[in-house]
Amino acid sequence: MWGSCLLSQPPLHAQNSTQLKVETGYVTSNDGVRLYYAKVGSGSKTVIMPGRLFAFRDFQRLANGRTLIFYDMRDRGRSDALVDVSRISLQHDADDLETVREHFGIKKPDLIGFSYLGKIVVLYAIQHPDHVNRIVQIGPVARKLGTKFPDTLTAGDENKVPDPAETRKIEELYNNGFAKDHPKEYCEMEWKIEQQRMVGNPANTSRIPSPCDMENEWPIHLWTHFRPLLASDQALDIPKESIAKVTAPVLTIHGRKDRNAPYGGGREWDMLLPNARLITIDGAAHMSWVEFPEIVFPSIDLFLNGQWPEQAEPVKHLELPGGAGVQP
Repeated sequence: MWGSCLLSQPPLHAQNSTQLKVETGYVTSNDGVRLYYAKVGSGSKTVIMPGRLFAFRDFQRLANGRTLIFYDMRDRGRSDALVDVSRISLQHDADDLETVREHFGIKKPDLIGFSYLGKIVVLYAIQHPDHVNRIVQIGPVARKLGTKFPDTLTAGDENKVPDPAETRKIEELYNNGFAKDHPKEYCEMEWKIEQQRMVGNPANTSRIPSPCDMENEWPIHLWTHFRPLLASDQALDIPKESIAKVTAPVLTIHGRKDRNAPYGGGREWDMLLPNARLITIDGAAHMSWVEFPEIVFPSIDLFLNGQWPEQAEPVKHLELPGGAGVQP
């Protein structure tokens, strides 16, 4: 198991966010949507990470020697809610990343993208190659939505976790109007089920904070958000030739138990990207940093400092040779 000696910040359970001065505010997109941001640190190197709502608490530890800018995507977190769903798409998210970069005047930031934002940061690098230094993907979704990977490259229990019976009950409540009448209460109920999907060890579900204090994250709103977002993802087929032109170094961290974004997706990205390496964590699901901070954060810290972590390996084949991964 990797130690946390590579980071001068304390480990996850000891991290005290009050030690860092936090600047918050809004950046306005080209079409008038206000994007909520939180900025910490004052280092000469800048990291931009969309997804403040689920990353800010834990990723602040990377502020040692860096400036970190987190922001919520449009219609998510504390950013402006949208009624016009035509303004929700992966391309809008990529454009918003450029808006944030321009607002803060950062010529070549490092980028960190989790889940579908792992696709966004690569899409951004294709469209803005001169404005990217290094890229980190954590549990990225596949290049093409709906890609079927071999069973060995999936969690294998997607139909069992969360418990299908619990999922049916929560869906019935939604269909019966409970979510509309009690949106926050329903959010907390739904989140307790969703937490199970996010971790490899069910004992770790409580490590994931609830997003239900933000109205945009209430399922009554969020599920409406995902319809146009997923439709835009379905329509997006990033050419392999375009991916091959991304010269920025890319570190991908992916758990073998990821039920939200199959592990095969991370391997495929690293096969296609010319300067990429992959860290495989056998016991991790989608939010790998929650369960394995001693692997994830030292790896990112080292990579952003210009070095490849020892366990990061180039991917030459989609299939996993020998079933090997990082053993926590």
